Amino acid sequence: MDVLIIIILTFALCFGLDKGFTKLFRSQPQHLSGKAVRLHKYYGLGGILLTVLGIGAIFTGIREPMVVLIVGGGLILAVGIGLIVYFLTFGVFYDEDSFLLTTFGKKTGLYRFSQIKGQKLYNNAGQTLIELYLSDGRSIQLQSTMTGAYEFLDHAFAAWCVQRGKKPEDCPFHDPDNSLWFPSVEE
Repeated sequence: MDVLIIIILTFALCFGLDKGFTKLFRSQPQHLSGKAVRLHKYYGLGGILLTVLGIGAIFTGIREPMVVLIVGGGLILAVGIGLIVYFLTFGVFYDEDSFLLTTFGKKTGLYRFSQIKGQKLYNNAGQTLIELYLSDGRSIQLQSTMTGAYEFLDHAFAAWCVQRGKKPEDCPFHDPDNSLWFPSVEE
């Protein structure tokens, strides 16, 4: 019964934090457009499950004095909270002309699509990572498994062409079938 109460309280806390976080910090036009690149929901789900397991291990370790369960539960709890925070804080939100890049620990940046300088492509074990380089030195890493990644890249390329005065057919590097939207950036 205690475990069920802990699960319900954890879920209620996460749900409340998500709704409160959204109302407080996501009020710009790009947030409200409904277009976004987000981490896969498994990050949030995994974070919730690890948080619940960590809390359960800590309480079990306290009830039956076992330091290993308390320390291990604390580590699992920290990883779970880390996944939840990462899930809630990362996002690329966009509208017709610009996009917001939000990441944990860094100020949210507003960019026009013309500020994308180029991209690098990384492949690892069936996972594709597209790194976009911006004019201010920041970069965005988009995983192929992220929700809305390909829609964002297609839109970003079209808006990039318009904002730079180029025609898509004048961009020989553009090949979405091979995950290439922008010019390659050299090391």
